[in-house]
Amino acid sequence: MGKVRVAGFSLSFDGFGAGPGQSLENPLGLGGRDLHKWFYPTRTFRAMIGEEGGIDDPFAQRSAQGFGAFIIGRNMFGPVRGDWPDESWRGWWGDNPPYHAPTFVLTNHVRAPLVMAGGTTFYFVTTGIDQALKQAQAAAGDLDVKIGGGVATVRQFLRAQAVDEIHLAMSPVLLGRGESLFAGLDLPRLGYRLTEVVPTALATHLVLTR
Repeated sequence: MGKVRVAGFSLSFDGFGAGPGQSLENPLGLGGRDLHKWFYPTRTFRAMIGEEGGIDDPFAQRSAQGFGAFIIGRNMFGPVRGDWPDESWRGWWGDNPPYHAPTFVLTNHVRAPLVMAGGTTFYFVTTGIDQALKQAQAAAGDLDVKIGGGVATVRQFLRAQAVDEIHLAMSPVLLGRGESLFAGLDLPRLGYRLTEVVPTALATHLVLTR
């Protein structure tokens, strides 16, 4: 069985992982796109969107490789709230999402699995994070499971001490408000320690392990 990891999770300097007011126009909330400026120029990101070139970034590569399954929250999947009115919403990413592996969506509302191009199937889990993790680990086999976000989902798994490694990309951006990752979390008490710090021009990369 592989590890459970949070990887390439972008934060503002004041600790917000998304801005306020998520919408179709602002999937990451107001100002949230700026958190990922370190990632957009990389060869890894450009390959995800079918483009060539880009800069080499080992942290971008680490954030995208070695995963056999993903877990994301309902808000990460899309802006629809409450009961699914229909099955027309199929995610932010078009017909070929970037996951290319089984992806488990935490939700309170039942929906049939959604098969997409490129190997991604979205499974909608209504029985909580423990069951989602069991299903994801079974699907991943010897590969790792990535807790892909958003903030509330990562916080749940951290609080449950279910994450083995966390890679945070701290961007030189101040959001002032939004979704705070650290509020109310005592990471040392939960068993996490800082094991790697690498400053770059566009982000400071922090790795915590448990």
